[in-house]
Order: sequence, then structure tokens, then C-alpha cells
Amino acid sequence: MCLVAIAIDQSRRFPLVLAGNRDEYYERPAQRLGWWSPGDRAPDILGGRDLHAGGTWLGLTAHGRLALVTNVRDPSRHDAEAPSRGDIVPLWLRGELSMDRFWTRIALAGYNGFNVVAADFARGECFWAGNTGALPVRLERGLWGVSNAALDTPWPKVHTLKARLREAVDLAPDADALADRLFAALADRTPAPDDALPSTGVPVEIERALSPAFIRMPQRSYGTRCSTVIVAERVSKRLVTHVFERTFTPGSPLALLRRVALRDWPPRYLHTPEGWRAAQEDVAESQVAAHHDGEPHADATAPRRRQRTLLAPAAAPRRRT
Repeated sequence: MCLVAIAIDQSRRFPLVLAGNRDEYYERPAQRLGWWSPGDRAPDILGGRDLHAGGTWLGLTAHGRLALVTNVRDPSRHDAEAPSRGDIVPLWLRGELSMDRFWTRIALAGYNGFNVVAADFARGECFWAGNTGALPVRLERGLWGVSNAALDTPWPKVHTLKARLREAVDLAPDADALADRLFAALADRTPAPDDALPSTGVPVEIERALSPAFIRMPQRSYGTRCSTVIVAERVSKRLVTHVFERTFTPGSPLALLRRVALRDWPPRYLHTPEGWRAAQEDVAESQVAAHHDGEPHADATAPRRRQRTLLAPAAAPRRRT
């Protein structure tokens, strides 16, 4: 992805809201939103898929993990032979690595500059990290934004998308209305004023073209390929998470919409290792029931205890003795 805003535990009705755009070259083949298998007995992933390198820019699993990646724009440090950053998301979604081990793997893998947001809701954890020098940062309840620089770098489109997400969460009566408002924000083609443009090492006319939320650069065969909205809505004391995707093709004003609904997702977090394993087993044994638009969705039917937040409180630091 190239622009995303995330609200975590900012609304009792909508505890998780995510809105983001993926910008890419038009000729790079991609698969639309759906469930797909990364192979090697890894959990199925719900998300789009890069058909060139096989990874993805955003995905989640029925077990409660979610991840997304954005690139960091720095032409002076770009390595054309570096591995695809789309490999980062499936690695997290396998569910085998803690954040420390995951970070060690990806920080030393030689990727070009990136940001990653990685959540494990079964553990009540969410992290951001960037390989341009920052160690992983645990994200707490809040509203976060990232584009092609570090977390919450105040680029105009990051600031604007966060503000519109905050307003939409406060005003929308239901998930569909919230998604409509967020898609409108993601479709904004207003460029930033020249005095507010970032300086990332590309010519100013390119910075200007890249500054809106929604990008169209037909002369470079590049632009916004898809917009994704994720809304977790509390309905009758249970969560229903809606994943919406609009995909775009060059030269067409029409967008193709696909959506998937997941009941009882994200899963509840449990503090103890035993409780976490039980939550994983509950989800793993749940049935894949029903489908929408030709795509199945997860039905985690395990009983849930009452819980008001998605993120567990951060552990208190140990006192030295």
C-alpha cells in the first residue's frame, strides 16, 4: 500500500477501521480481494495478491493476524535486485513468529525501504516498524497514518485521511455508510500545495502528482490500483468485520467492488499462553460458512466473553531487584 489510516479502539461501535490505497504500475498483474493459500501449510490469507512476485500488500487470517506494508520513497537507496516487499505480509500471517523474531528476519533480508503494520489480535497486539532505522513500536489505542515515509509523518494526504476517518467514524450510522465515506476520502485527487510537498528525492512535478490520496499518472503507467476499507462493527455484542475492496483499471471511470464479511473477527485476546492457544484452536476449528460475491468468509463460532477493547494493556516493565 501507499497510504493508510487505521483507528483502533476509537469507537465502541467500530473498534477497528482501516482505509488505504495501493498505488502500483498498471502492467503489474494482481488478483482481487479473496481467500488464497500461500502454500506450505500456512493459513489461508484474505486479501489481494501480487501475481508478479506472489506476495500481498495487505492481508489477514481467520486466526486474527493482520498485516500491511508500504514502501518508503527514496530513489537514492533503491536496489532493483532487492526481494519483493510483498513477501513481508505473508511471513507475518503464517503465525509462527513473535514480533522480535519476525523483525529480525525482515530487517536483515535486504528489502528496499518499507513500513509494516502487523497485528495479532488473538494476543491483543499491534506493531509498526520501518527498516530505515526504527525498531518496532507497539501501537496502542489511537488513530494512526502512514504513507511513503515513517509512521504519522505529517504529509498532507496522511493528515487529511486521518481527519476524514475520524469524522466518518463519528458520523456514520452503520458499516456501509462508513465505507462509503472512506471510499470518498480515498478517491480525493486534490494535490497538496507546493509549499507542503514532501521532499523524497524525486522531481517536484512528480511529488505533486503523487501527493493526492488517489493517483493517476497515465504518462508513467502508474496510479491507484485499489482502495481497501476494513470495518469491524459491533452488532448485538458481537463483531462483524467487513472487508471492502474497489479495484480500478486505467482509462475507466468505473470501480469494481468486492466485499467479504467475517463474523466474530477479530478474535478475543487472552493474556495467558494457554488462553491464547485455546483462542487459536477455537478459530482454527470454526467452519468456513456462507459466502459473498463468490468468496467464502470465516465464521469463528467460538463463544466470546465480554470485551471492550481489541488491544491488551501493555505489560508493565519489570522492576529491578
